[in-house]
Amino acid sequence: MEMPRRLDRLPKAHLHLHFTGSMRHTTLIELAAEHGVHLPDALVQDWPPRLRATDERGWFRFQRLYDIARSVLRRPADVYRLLREAAEDEAAEGSRWLEIQVDPSGYAQRFGGLTATLELVLDAAKAAERATGVGIAVIVAANRTRHPLDARTLARLATRYVDQGVVGFGLSNDERRGRARDFDAAFRIAKRAGLLAVPHGGELLGAVSVAECVDDLAADRVGHGVRAAEQPRLMERLAARGIACEVCPLSNVGLGVVDRPEDVPLRRLFEAGVPIALGADDPLLFGDRLLAQYTLAREVYGCTDQELAELARQSVRASAAPDTFRKELLGEIDAWLG
Repeated sequence: MEMPRRLDRLPKAHLHLHFTGSMRHTTLIELAAEHGVHLPDALVQDWPPRLRATDERGWFRFQRLYDIARSVLRRPADVYRLLREAAEDEAAEGSRWLEIQVDPSGYAQRFGGLTATLELVLDAAKAAERATGVGIAVIVAANRTRHPLDARTLARLATRYVDQGVVGFGLSNDERRGRARDFDAAFRIAKRAGLLAVPHGGELLGAVSVAECVDDLAADRVGHGVRAAEQPRLMERLAARGIACEVCPLSNVGLGVVDRPEDVPLRRLFEAGVPIALGADDPLLFGDRLLAQYTLAREVYGCTDQELAELARQSVRASAAPDTFRKELLGEIDAWLG
C-alpha cells in the first residue's frame, strides 16, 4: 500500500494569516512576562480558548483576547521576532509564500504612527524573508467597525508601498458591523494603485456578504467566503471569475460558524470550481497553523493527493507572488506528486 505523501513537503502559499494571530503561544507567554502584561486564563492554562463569536458577546470576548495578545508587542524587536518566527513556522510546514495581514492602526500609538508602523512591519518582513527563504508580502487591512474615512487613510498609506512589499488591501473584523459598500471608496483607491482587493466576507453572515464583497468592492479574493456555498449561482460566479475563497476550516469551528470540521463546505466549494486558498487565520487563538488545515482536507474532506496538490496550486495562483516564483512553486507541486 502506497504511503500518503508528506503534507509538510507540499509547497504551498498561505494567504490568510493575521499579524497578531500568527504569534506563537510560547512567545505570547514570554513577552507578557517580559513586559508585565497579565494574561487571562484563556490565554495561558486554558489555551487555546473556547470561543464562539456568532453572537455579540462571543465576538466581544474574541476581540478582547486578541487585543490583550496585541498588547505584548511593545518594542520593534518584538515585531521582528514575531515575523521571523511566523516565517520559520511557515517554512516548517512547506509554505513558501506568505501574505500576512496587518491593521497598522492597532499599533500606531506604540510605534510612532501609521507610516512608521507599516515601515517597521515591512522591514521586519524583509528580514524574516532573508532569514528563512519564505517569500513574505503584506496586506494592509481596514477595520469594519471603524469609520470608512479611516479605511481611506489606510488605503492611501498602502498605495505608497506598492513596490515595497504591500500587495493587497483588506477589510476585517465583524462583518455584521459594517456593510461592504460603505468601504467602496477605500477599495477604489487601492485597486487603482494595483493592489489586490481581499476583504473578509461570508463568515458570520451568509452568501449575500460574499456577493457584496464581489459587487461593491471588486474583490480579487474573499477572506473566508465559506457561506458562498449556500448559493449555487454565487459559486458559479466565483468559479467563472477565478475569485478565490480563503477558507480557514478550524477557525470556522473555533468561532462557531460551524459546529464541526465536517460542516465546513470545503468539498462543495471545491467541486463547484471555486478556487480555494486554505488559511489558518489566527493560530494564536485557534491553536492550529496551516498544515493542520491540509491534514483536515485529507482526513475529513477526503481529498486525494492529486486534490491536495490542486488546493496548493490554487493558493499559489491566487497569490501576489511574482510570476517567476509562481512558476517555480507550481513545478515543485508537480514534483511532489511525481
